[in-house]
Amino acid sequence: MLSQWPSGVTVVTTVVDGRRHGMTASSFSSVSLDPPLISICLDRKLFSHGLIESTGFFGVSVLAKDQAEVARRFAGQTGEVDRFAGETWSTAETGAPLLDSSLGWLDCRVVHAHPGGDHTIFVGEVLAGHAARRTAPLLFHSRGWGQFADVLPDVATLADSRLVGSLTGHGADGEWIRRTEQRVRATGVRTRVLDLSLPTGSSLTPPSLGRNGAMLTDARQCTAMVASADQAREAVDRGVGVIELGADARDGNGLERAAELIQAAGNLDTDGRVVILRDAFTMADRDALLWAVETLIEAGATEICLDDTRGAATPLEVRATLQDAVGIARPVPLRVRLHDNDRLGLVKALTALKSGVHHFDTTLGGLDGAVATEDLVRLLGTLDVDTPVDAVALGRLADRVREHLGTSGEIPALRTNGVAAPATPPQPTPLPTP
Repeated sequence: MLSQWPSGVTVVTTVVDGRRHGMTASSFSSVSLDPPLISICLDRKLFSHGLIESTGFFGVSVLAKDQAEVARRFAGQTGEVDRFAGETWSTAETGAPLLDSSLGWLDCRVVHAHPGGDHTIFVGEVLAGHAARRTAPLLFHSRGWGQFADVLPDVATLADSRLVGSLTGHGADGEWIRRTEQRVRATGVRTRVLDLSLPTGSSLTPPSLGRNGAMLTDARQCTAMVASADQAREAVDRGVGVIELGADARDGNGLERAAELIQAAGNLDTDGRVVILRDAFTMADRDALLWAVETLIEAGATEICLDDTRGAATPLEVRATLQDAVGIARPVPLRVRLHDNDRLGLVKALTALKSGVHHFDTTLGGLDGAVATEDLVRLLGTLDVDTPVDAVALGRLADRVREHLGTSGEIPALRTNGVAAPATPPQPTPLPTP
């Protein structure tokens, strides 16, 4: 029965006469915060039990999801003579070896040793500690090593930040765009109604859905893309409630400016401050991305969007990034924007769902190469994931856009934000009223 109880996995170590000793243990627990106390439970027959009893100190290294081999080695399952070989170790206060590649470690001295049947409950005072990695833990369950099970969310929300700009790039009439945006928003999808960040006059600059700087009606739950505090103030003055800005986790100066802008926007009457991190899934240095997420949340971001800007992310990269980022961001929600140019967009969306993401940024009809909003809504429905979106009305809108573009299938993609646009942009033609 007790084998069905899942637990984390640690390596417990000590040192005697300069010789290191260690074993795998799952019976590890927090005891007290003040003073900081933890406990480990060891069988009295174990060699390590006698060593810790005599030395009066031990180290605990918490293993990560990719360290099952380390767990097996220190459990004596691999037959290696030197269990410490092939890893790097540090010491702190007591001299007990501490695993550098672990999730983190605690260096402790024994303050109590309580009998517990055929085990001894060692209570250790934490003298030093270190959180080394940001990733999921290794779990032990039913005599096997594993990770957290995938659990789908109950509810997912959708935003469409590129609809207006994409329709503009496809040559749509401004008034038709305004009505289409309103109808998409009415289905339950949050939309971006204003982009002040791109140069005025650019062929891909989404037009304002208000005229001559006029107030935007019913736009409180809509978003506006900005690049400065003045632009954020203008967007709020015009009735937009959610501010968006872009950043690159690899650009330290740009990230600092984004954090300053988020802090400045915190003084405005906003309902949300969203940062879009570009090329988030293909970064070689994932720690830089996680540090950026932490930095922006500390600055006051209420939502972080991880953008597969160039459409190069694979499902495995999406999985690896989100397994770390979701936990770092909580309770601030992570939103993801995924592309479908490799025909794996919905696979990546399902991967994101199973990695703890509940919020998505898509585009109606997949106009700019992103996952199509209507396709994701259908996927969510088949998975019994609830969403506030009216799927029937949204599907009809997508069909009308396809009808205008003269195709019953996919819509020619218009790529933006550093991804190449078609060599010959679509020419403006009258659009029917949705």
